[in-house]
Order: sequence, then C-alpha cells, then structure tokens
Amino acid sequence: MINFENNPLIQKTVQFSLDIIEFCELLEEKRKFVIAKQLLGSGTSIGANAFEAQNPHSKNDFINKLKISAKELEETKYWLYLCKHSKNYPFDEKLEHQIIELGKIIYKILSTSLNKNKP
Repeated sequence: MINFENNPLIQKTVQFSLDIIEFCELLEEKRKFVIAKQLLGSGTSIGANAFEAQNPHSKNDFINKLKISAKELEETKYWLYLCKHSKNYPFDEKLEHQIIELGKIIYKILSTSLNKNKP
C-alpha cells in the first residue's frame, strides 16, 4: 500500500479528487450533467494515474503515467475554466488553487524525471 504521509503528490491528488466529487455533486444538483461527468472523469483521473505511477514497471512507465496525469490535469483546467466563465454555473476557487498547485508538482516531477534520462 502507498504511504500517504510521505507523498505530497498522492495526498494532494486524493484531496483534490474528493473535492472534485463534491463539486460535481453540486453541478448535478444544478442539472449541469455534461460538465459534471467530464469534470468528474478528468479530475479524479489525475490522482488515479499519479497513484498508479507509484508502482511502475520501469522509469518510462512512471513517466508515462505522470504524463497522462498531466493531460488529465489540463483537461480538468478546461472544465473548471468553463464553470468559472459560464453564466449560471457554480465555481469553487479552492479547486482552481488546487489544480495550479498540482500542476506545479506534476510538471516538476516530470521535468526532473525526464532530465535524469538524458545522457
């Protein structure tokens, strides 16, 4: 089992996923089903892929899982952006702050990992 206490990425992605679930429930209450489904999928996938990356088959597997996590992060940013700028949609600034912080962590890990692979 992954040790959450010593892994800020896992801690933050799990918390973000829980917050996304709660926000998507609010979207569904407001009958915003399409965005809720998209946001729930991409927002929770960030953590799922980061979690999977913790037990890689190889260094490349680790990097690939984090790249998927980064792609899902960018998609989540898009759906949150739509919520923020659409009339009649709720928005939670806390999620915006969390996604920015997660991006910094994921892209730093990727950058470090990719630079270690260079000769």
